[in-house]
Amino acid sequence: MNFALNEEQLEIRDSIIRFARQELAECGEGNEFPRAAWQKCAEMQLMALPFPEAYGGCGADFLTTVVATQAFGYACKDAGLVHAVCTQLLCGMQINSFGSEELKRRYLPPLMRGEKIFAQAITEAGSGSDALSMRSRAEHAADGFLLNGTKIFISNGPIADIVLVFAVTNPEVSRISGLSCLIVEKGMTGFSQCPPMAKMGLDTLQNGELVFADCAVPTENLVGSEGQGAILFNESMEWERCLLPAAHLGTLERVMETCVAYAKGRPAFGQPISKFQAVSSKIVEMKIALELGRLILYKVATSKDQHKRAALEASIAKLYISEALKQTCLDAVQIHGGYGYMQEYDVERDLRDSIAATIYSGTSEMQQNIISRFMGL
Repeated sequence: MNFALNEEQLEIRDSIIRFARQELAECGEGNEFPRAAWQKCAEMQLMALPFPEAYGGCGADFLTTVVATQAFGYACKDAGLVHAVCTQLLCGMQINSFGSEELKRRYLPPLMRGEKIFAQAITEAGSGSDALSMRSRAEHAADGFLLNGTKIFISNGPIADIVLVFAVTNPEVSRISGLSCLIVEKGMTGFSQCPPMAKMGLDTLQNGELVFADCAVPTENLVGSEGQGAILFNESMEWERCLLPAAHLGTLERVMETCVAYAKGRPAFGQPISKFQAVSSKIVEMKIALELGRLILYKVATSKDQHKRAALEASIAKLYISEALKQTCLDAVQIHGGYGYMQEYDVERDLRDSIAATIYSGTSEMQQNIISRFMGL
């Protein structure tokens, strides 16, 4: 086992950290989507990393993409922007892995250039954790499908130009083989996007409701084969439960470093508060979480590069890193005391952002259920 990153991966990591610190230092204020920062990320080729050079991508493997995302989460303080970029990558990975050649050539270049914003529509009001019980229907029509249904909490949804929509195409079979994935474009008849929803954190990430009312989708916009939606969904979840935790792990490392600097520089009772075990123990737990989280994260990414399934490991990574991030941010506020509760300090926003990490991509409770099933419990 080799736990060291190669020279190219280290160079990519360091360049992304420099880029985010220099170009994205001021983004993240307010609730508006930072389009200028988004375009800078595209120019940095953050959205092109894992895609083939034939379509304009960088041809990086998944581990390198994970390392880059971790660096992005570390250096960019706008967690909403980081999440939006991850969503873009995940949509592209689905098209690249399952889409036809026509779909790849049509959608991957504008995705990588950031010219089109992509979203993935799975969640519904009545089917969050139980995603495969969705009620959206795509019925056969003359030239394709008529899509009907409503999706909610969709990241990038209110501003998306392209949406990958999961819907039931055959209700007569099991829900595993009755789902399909369709690409819907902004402006298609019957497709409407609701305004962004106000949230606890991830302020710049635009989440909202998408409505499909007899939305006509051509047959060529089917991603993969009809009935392959559940397979596509499960594969996508493995990528998602690695890519987003990579960003979370980067944030965790930044928060930990912030706490180390504050604890060493904040005097109390004649010595830095880092000398008090109640404070140092919290920071030690952050370090342990960082090191262990990195190991499981890189294991998942390496497995995917070897074309192996990693559902169990991805759930462990998602559960462990998201909960560790939340606890790290909570402890960071506590270490900073009254300052930590003030908006002037970043740890207050980091805490609000971290709560969502334990909910999206499958709640922590759902990850525990998945892990228990793999254990035969």
